[in-house]
Amino acid sequence: MTHRELAAAQAYLRLLQTARAVLDGPTHTPAVLPLLTVPISEVDEALGALGMAGNEAAFFRLVAELQPGPG
Repeated sequence: MTHRELAAAQAYLRLLQTARAVLDGPTHTPAVLPLLTVPISEVDEALGALGMAGNEAAFFRLVAELQPGPG
């Protein structure tokens, strides 16, 4: 995995962690949604730098290399 691929996969995993924390919290109001702005921007930037914007299948293969799913 290249440095850019690793950066994109890590940014996505940070976004997932942040989204889970925000959505699992006691407050489920639209006021918490701005907390996702930075991690979403990081993923967008990393995918653009990698040239993978719009290529979800290839990107999710990279993510699976970094953090395999259950089973």
